[in-house]
Parts: sequence; structure tokens; C-alpha cells
Amino acid sequence: MSALQIRAAARLLSLGAAFFVLSGPVIAATAAVNDAQMSAVHSSIDKAATRLEQKVIAWRRDIHEHPELSNREFRTAKLVAAHLRGLGMSVTTEVAHTGVVGVLRGGKPGPVVALRADMDGLPVVERTNLPYASTARDTYEGNDVGVMHACGHDNHVAILMGVAELLAGMKAELPGTVKFIFQPAEEGAPKGEEGGAGLMVREGVLKKPDVEAVFGLHISQGDPTGRVSYRSRGMMASAQRFDIEITGRQTHAARPWAGVDPILVGAEIVTALQSIVSRNVDITSNPAVITVGQFNAGVRNNIVPDTASLSGTIRTFDPDVRADIHRRITKLSVQIADAMDAKAVVVIDPGVPVTFNDADLTEQSLPTLRRVYGERNVGIAPRITGAEDFSFYQEQVPGFFFFIGARPPGVGADKAIPNHSPLFFVDEDALLPAVKAMAGLAVDYMASH
Repeated sequence: MSALQIRAAARLLSLGAAFFVLSGPVIAATAAVNDAQMSAVHSSIDKAATRLEQKVIAWRRDIHEHPELSNREFRTAKLVAAHLRGLGMSVTTEVAHTGVVGVLRGGKPGPVVALRADMDGLPVVERTNLPYASTARDTYEGNDVGVMHACGHDNHVAILMGVAELLAGMKAELPGTVKFIFQPAEEGAPKGEEGGAGLMVREGVLKKPDVEAVFGLHISQGDPTGRVSYRSRGMMASAQRFDIEITGRQTHAARPWAGVDPILVGAEIVTALQSIVSRNVDITSNPAVITVGQFNAGVRNNIVPDTASLSGTIRTFDPDVRADIHRRITKLSVQIADAMDAKAVVVIDPGVPVTFNDADLTEQSLPTLRRVYGERNVGIAPRITGAEDFSFYQEQVPGFFFFIGARPPGVGADKAIPNHSPLFFVDEDALLPAVKAMAGLAVDYMASH
């Protein structure tokens, strides 16, 4: 190969040419240049992430100590927006109430990639005894509650703040644009409000500039620190809330025949709902869950009340199964109530779709995870009946969502503390590789497209 051919191949590469016809030797030279360039980029990412590690940990502890409920993430949003502005990004605030979006335009032309972190805490009283444990309180659906980052979103925000600083530091070399999405209300907006990823999508978060691929992660003790897991296609279930309002007729509890007992009707409905999955769903191919989580009725022990209310959740992985379950919940509830001279009204919200990893994007993402975590530490996750509203982004553009392990060394899987527990905590050693992975996914995607 001549020196001219080598220089021509290198120039094509530097201009971001995606497709061109070259002779065999020139193709080989181009690949070699590309490998060398990417190796240097990955080395820069790793070094920058290591320098940022203590910053990320400090941000995480601060956010953990000051959690905020869904659609109320005012302090967190202010912290994030100030950080992104300080990095020279174009920043939009108050997206879907409290969301923050930063746009980092690289020095070279290329695709637009989005990285997402969720910001909200949960109505949970923390019992970890950490020095930075939350003592915050707020009002949730009319109740005074403790507030805690019991699902790890404090880590997600801190990780993405670190990625933002890392990529801003190599802005001139970035072949494309990165959109940083800091999202409120992943846990679900309070009843009667809108929020979360669905509202962000409706407000145009994936537009102007138009996003081509989106990446997200979730931390847990499901895997030990240093391991990461994923699943192509359907990974996390869809989730819908259902509410059933039962109207009977109030009477003295000593004379129940003089009224209609909505508590008894509700009890029959709860029992009947359990038969839907056990008798009407082929669970060998379509896992599903129906759980009643709330049953409220009455004000006094010797009064049969007028009304009772049930609330619960539906988890499925197949749209046809989901539709059938919705139909059966409504039919059973209404007909049981009617048979007992009561009335039942069923409301099922649209909920959250299945978290569905694009198969091609998943395959393209695996080399990045394997480089950061090592081949043996990248595994396939089982289907998860938990839900994630990251799925709303994946309905619009190809998306890849993965789990990072944060169970401390020496702690067995049987001792893992689940998310949403008041005892939930993470091993902070999990944060550094997560920063490397998210930054690497963005850069590798831009470089390969």
C-alpha cells in the first residue's frame, strides 16, 4: 500500500465517512487506524472517570441525603442544571415538571445519542444508619411520609453527572451530539398528575436534535459489584395500576341483612382476581402478576360502610395477555358485585410498556460492557416483573437498558437487600465502572454510526 493510500484512508476516517469502497489493503489499514483511535479514546475515558470517582460519590451522597418525591425533584433539578450549565451545555429545565435536559454538541458531525437518569425518591422511612441517611419528610397522596432513595436513583443521577463532565472534557473529539436526560417521576406521578418518561416524550425530549439511540441503567444488589447484566428484547414487565370502587349500602353491623356489605364484596373480588393468572394465563410462556396492594373500607367496627376500594398492579410481558387480563379484571369485579347487589367500577390506567431492548443495539453495546467489566462479568438477566418507564423512550427510538451490580463483596445473593426496602444501600465501588460504561456506550455508538 502506498503512503498516499494510507493518508487517504485516514482522512476518510477522520471525516466520519461511514461507507466507502476500498481495496483490501486500504480496508485493513483503515480498521487498524480505527482500532488505534478507539483504544486511545477508551483509555482517555477510563482515566477521566477515575479522576471523577470521588466527585461522583460526593454527589451521590448529597442527593441521597436530600431525596425528593416524584414531580417534586426541585433541589435535585437545580443541582443538575447548574452542573450542566457549568460544563457549557445548552440546558432546558422544567421538562415534564422538574426534568432537566442538557445538550452537548461534539466537535465533529455524527449521530445524536441520549443518556438517561431518573431523579425521584420513594415514600419510605430510611433505616440504613448511614452517615448520610435521609431524614426528609413530605406529603404523599395526603399522608405524611418519610422520603428515601430506596431504588438507587441518587446513584443514577450522580453517574450521569460524572458522564456529562467526562464527555464535556473531550467535546472537541466527539463525533456527534449527546443529550443528557435527567428525568422526574420514574416511580410514577402522584395520583391525578402526569409525569415521568411518557410526559417527557410528549414534550419532545427526543426531538430537536432528534435522538437516534438511548441508553439507561439501573443499580441494585441483584448482582455483586463488578458485574453487569442485560437481556435482549423484553426485559422488564409492563405495569398498570387498577382501582376498583365498590358501592354497597351502609347499615348497623349487628343487622348486616339490612344493607349490602362492600367489604365482603371486595373480599370476594380479591379472591377471584387470583384465579386469572392461575387458571387463565399460560405462565410457561407468558409470566404475569396481579397483586392487590390496597384495601380500604370503613371507619368503625360496628358499621357496615357504604363503600370499599381496592388498588393493585398488573405485570405482563405480552400485549395480548395484558388485554385479556384487563378484560377479566373488569368482568369479574362488575359481575361479582352485581351478584351481591352491589356496584363495582373498575379503572385501569395505561401504565408503562414493556422495557424492550432493541436486538441490534444490544449486540452493538455488548463489546463496550465487556471492555469495561470483563467478558466473564457480563451476564444475561432474567425477565423482571418490575417495570421501568424507560420503555417510553424505547417505543420511539432504539434503546438499551442494563443492570449494574452493587452488592458488597462477600454478601451472598440470599442476603441481597431489594430495591424499595428501607434498608437498601449500594456498594459505591459500583459507580466508577458505571461512569465508564455509560460514557463508552455513547462514544462507541457515535464512532460506529
